[in-house]
Amino acid sequence: MRHFPTSFAAVVALAALASPTFAADQPSDPQIAHIAYTAGDIDVKAGQLALEKSQNKAVRAFASDMVRDHKAVNEKALALVKKLNVTPEDNGTSKALSEQAAQKHDELSKLSGAAFDKAYVANEVAFHKTVDGALETTLIPSSSNGELKGLLQTGLKIFQGHLAHAEHLASTLK
Repeated sequence: MRHFPTSFAAVVALAALASPTFAADQPSDPQIAHIAYTAGDIDVKAGQLALEKSQNKAVRAFASDMVRDHKAVNEKALALVKKLNVTPEDNGTSKALSEQAAQKHDELSKLSGAAFDKAYVANEVAFHKTVDGALETTLIPSSSNGELKGLLQTGLKIFQGHLAHAEHLASTLK
């Protein structure tokens, strides 16, 4: 069985969102909220796993940043949907993300040491590239609520910084 460096089905699900051929099936705001929250929760859990498994100070610092930042954005998202009286709506994309995250978590759980660190950081690079792309091309443009759109734009700026940090960290791991 071939192992992909990232959650392949999650990438496919998010890429499908970003594809112009799916323009007629733009996600609704409740679906966007659920996708965004799910992606953040996935990265919190990945960061928590890295904090449990890694002994590398730079990887642990990065993982700590991921947990802190994604929890903060998700808390803001929950407060916003409560304020707007919107119920996030589970959907195919959020389900695919969750399923693939569980598989990736299992895969990473079996690794240790430098192999874990490299696989975790490589997954973070790929995941942030995909999520950032979906935010830019589909989730932000599809959002009809200005406050949700603003939160997604703020999240994107934070996550672009995460991507740059992850790429730098990946280049330092041996």
